[in-house]
Amino acid sequence: MAEMTIRAAKPEDVPLIHTELMDVIANSPHYSDRFKAHEMGRLNKTFLHNLLAIDPWHIMIMCADGVPGGAMVSGPECGAVFRYWSWVFPSHRQTKLGMFGMRAFDEHWDKKRFHKAFTFVRPDNEVARMLLKRYGYKETVLLEQHIFGQDYLLIEKFYTKEEEGYDSGVNIGRLGRLKNRLKGLVGA
Repeated sequence: MAEMTIRAAKPEDVPLIHTELMDVIANSPHYSDRFKAHEMGRLNKTFLHNLLAIDPWHIMIMCADGVPGGAMVSGPECGAVFRYWSWVFPSHRQTKLGMFGMRAFDEHWDKKRFHKAFTFVRPDNEVARMLLKRYGYKETVLLEQHIFGQDYLLIEKFYTKEEEGYDSGVNIGRLGRLKNRLKGLVGA
């Protein structure tokens, strides 16, 4: 059985993650063409680099025997962490990386700076709903005609928030990216 690990993304991982993310969005049977175009435009490489600048753990890479086989992309949303996309790459679909990643995501973010994790799922995506339920997420409400006229379920899991303060969101801008780059150069 493969050794499964999780790690934070590095800037050099962004091309792979972006390619795999565009593939999973384009090939998902659960979303409208309008939603797919929106997500593919929004989740560009600049957006992914912004997530890394906020916290590299917002792009978690699931590995089997050291080889990237899946990812979870999230972002801060007013004190909560929003799971944008979680998926296993086609090359690793017959592994248990998805289940491993679900646990690792919650273990990493719980007892830190967020009071909950949440995501939106299409009601017909029964696999995602089942996995999220298995790991303690609750379907809170059906949001009718919520995104481009389609229904979505708000699914969330409460965490124990132990760190002070709140994140303001993803848009950190050029100055924020420059500050984070400088911090990395001086080891701050």
